[in-house]
Amino acid sequence: MLALTDHDELSGLPEARQEAAAAGVRLVAGAELSVSWHQTTLHVLGLGVDPDCRALCDGLGATRAGRLARAQRIGEALAAAGIDGAYDGALRFVARERLISRTHFARYLVEAGHARSIKEVFQRYLTPGKPGHVEHAWATLPQAIAWIKAAGGQAVLAHPGRYRLGPAELHALLCEFHATGGDGIEVLSPSHSAAQAAEFARQARVFGLRASSGSDYHGPGESSVDLGAMPPLPPGLVPVWQDW
Repeated sequence: MLALTDHDELSGLPEARQEAAAAGVRLVAGAELSVSWHQTTLHVLGLGVDPDCRALCDGLGATRAGRLARAQRIGEALAAAGIDGAYDGALRFVARERLISRTHFARYLVEAGHARSIKEVFQRYLTPGKPGHVEHAWATLPQAIAWIKAAGGQAVLAHPGRYRLGPAELHALLCEFHATGGDGIEVLSPSHSAAQAAEFARQARVFGLRASSGSDYHGPGESSVDLGAMPPLPPGLVPVWQDW
């Protein structure tokens, strides 16, 4: 069983469905929604969604329009920092212009010799305070969860260990996420240390959230964990896929 959760996009699902059927894999339709929560950009997974749901499709369409505008501003910011052609370079790694993301800029910057790895690009250029970082207002948490629920899906907070939140901020986020209808939390992720995974497992129990595991796989050679290589969830948790 495999969930495809492209960023703010559903258009890859028909091809994925064909390939999954040929390989004998059950495909779970999903998307990874960009969310602004206070000053932090979050990702919320919608799992088991109806890709034809109008509310979800319209919401993601509006998000993609903002994504394209942000990408153009990232290109301008990098040009101001002395890296010309980054926007056009990033487009070479994108199937459709509306899908452009920071990862595509990172691929180009690695290819052009500005960094040795995707991770280094983010550290040097694309995070807050760095020359290619551009602030952007995404959907609110209630909006994103409402779109996922309208599509019959489950809302899962993706890789919480990646967000720069202190204990009090994380607690506030989980309180709001749970109160707004969030269903689960990604306990296992390549972004999480063993200690973080244990902490998020504890939080799942405290808030009554289901537990998820995500490889965050973006392509060969870019991800630290291959598809199907994640360890099992810690004991005592209810998996997000239990009722599937």
